[in-house]
This record gives sequence, C-alpha cells and structure tokens, in this order.
Amino acid sequence: MAEQDHILIVEDEPITREQLVSYFEDEGFRVSSTGSGDEVQRLVRETDVILVLLDIKLPGKDGLTLTREIRANSDIGIILVTSKNEQIDRILGLESGADDYVSKPFDPRELLSRARNLIRRVHIQQSQKRKGNTRTFAGFTLDLNKREILDPDGQTSQLSAGEYQLLLAFMEKAGEVMNRDQLMNRIRNREWFPDDRYIDVLVGQLRKKLGERAASAKIIATIHGTGYLFTPEVA
Repeated sequence: MAEQDHILIVEDEPITREQLVSYFEDEGFRVSSTGSGDEVQRLVRETDVILVLLDIKLPGKDGLTLTREIRANSDIGIILVTSKNEQIDRILGLESGADDYVSKPFDPRELLSRARNLIRRVHIQQSQKRKGNTRTFAGFTLDLNKREILDPDGQTSQLSAGEYQLLLAFMEKAGEVMNRDQLMNRIRNREWFPDDRYIDVLVGQLRKKLGERAASAKIIATIHGTGYLFTPEVA
C-alpha cells in the first residue's frame, strides 16, 4: 500500500460508517465518508480517492447507479457492500463495473485484505497508463494508457479494472487453456470459492466488448470442463 492511500466509505448507517472509518484510519489510510449517494460523484471528482467502499442500498442514488456513473469517468477501485446474499445482487454489481463485493455481516480483516489487493492493482494500472503502451490482437488495440479497447471499426470501449486485468491475463497466456482457479488467482489474489461466478461474469462482459457471443466466441473460446482459451496472437 502506498503511503496514505485515500479511500471513500459510502454507508448510510452511521454506526457502521464510523466503525469502518475508524478501522481503516487505524490501518494507515486517509478516509473520507458520506451517508449520501448524492455526495459521491463530487468527492470522487474533487479528491484523490483511489478506492470506494460503496453500500448498494442508499437513500437517493443506489450503489449500482453510482457504480455505473463512477466507472464511466474513473478507473478507481470499487468494492460494493450488500446486506443480501443472493447471487443476482453480486452479478449485477459486477456487471455495473464494480471490482469486488462483500456481504454483510463481513469480517473487517477480509475487507481490509480485499481493499489492499485492489488498491495494489489500481496502482499497477496507473503505472502502466503512464507508459502509454498498446497491445494488439485480432484487429483490436488495447490502450494500456487509457484502459480502452479500439475495435477494427474504430469504436472504443472502456474496460473496468476487472475486465482489464482479465484481458491482460489472457494475453499473457495466449494460446494456453486457463481454468477459473488460474484466472482468479491472477486477477483477484484471493481464495477461490467454487460457487463464485466472478470469472464467468467478467468473461461475458469482455466478450460483449469484443463483439462476441458465448455460443460462437472465437477470441475467448470456452473449453468445456476446463476453462477458457485466448486464441489470437498478441503483438
């Protein structure tokens, strides 16, 4: 963790918010907080926040709407916090552009670990951006500086942090079949849970931005019973 990384805690329950602020400050972070979704965009825009812990259920704008709005203009880390355990909430959050999620009640130590891992990835991505590198495959160009994909027709798509890390993992192992365990370890650095559909969600999102459908995917091919194969050569 870089010295005094700045995180934003968005939680409308005062006691929970104060506990999280105190916990992360004790761990060496600078912390801003708000109980209103209406303040989030301004705080992200006007400060050097690198990570947002965002409750899904908020008065005013909900967490999913805020996630989409943040992701449209920023590549900071986003961890959604939900009180529900239904898989659909998690999938919707990831499809909205969040990088991770936790469900209440959660262990603060696990939340801290996930926050640190995500912040580390965001720092790496920001470092890569400054280099201005590009990679090409199958007529597409990945701009590492902007974290954008330029398709063969000249249209651009912004990648979320998870999509970006997944694509980098595929490109680094182009031509090799990778199972979900390998992909999860590469982009999340945390224990794999067998019922976690995170990788499948990210693959689906990435395929859409590459103009592919699962049934006919050629760039990211499904190897049934094994995992996925990134087929193009990378330059």
